[in-house]
Amino acid sequence: MMQHQRFLAGLGLALLLAGNALASDWQPGFSDWDKLPEIKRSKLALYLTPQQAFEMKKAHPKTVALFDIRTRAEAVYVGWPEIADALVPFVEHQEIMTDWDDKRQMYKLEPNQDFMPELERRLQAMGLGKEATIILICRSGDRSSKAQDRLLAAGYRQVYGVPEGFEGDLAKSGAKAGQRAVNGWKNANLPWTYKLDKARMYFPH
Repeated sequence: MMQHQRFLAGLGLALLLAGNALASDWQPGFSDWDKLPEIKRSKLALYLTPQQAFEMKKAHPKTVALFDIRTRAEAVYVGWPEIADALVPFVEHQEIMTDWDDKRQMYKLEPNQDFMPELERRLQAMGLGKEATIILICRSGDRSSKAQDRLLAAGYRQVYGVPEGFEGDLAKSGAKAGQRAVNGWKNANLPWTYKLDKARMYFPH
């Protein structure tokens, strides 16, 4: 535990305070968590930049669990972090996508009722329990913050979110306006792949 605390101290992590920065203003590698946008905040207030998440998982491959909590479609068509232990969707599309989300301008997403059982099954397979250090990554930080709160309610205390996410935030201006080109795992050129490992993919139970 002391070694883990020293590692975090070395990363310069801080507790979350109030802030009102826009998501698109969150620059790559920025870790001034008191300015974190509301949608990316969790009650645990534990966060990592993509680089920090990668380094933590690489340094402690057996004792730190890294879960990609995006949908199966995102993993298939966008790719996923090579170093992730498993894909454990926090929300999922309907099996037959018939409902539309006007606010998000996309097919409707629904809570994955299998999220906690699947995550705990994966942890058990790794020999880890509720005291484990867990890292969650989604597309751009909002789902991971909600999933952190879900794990906190279930008794987990060392759960970190990656506010930049895998794809990052949308650029507001410039040649890449409207694209997820501001920050994130992919934009940081961290290891990722389109090649999926079936053993680490999610299948409903």
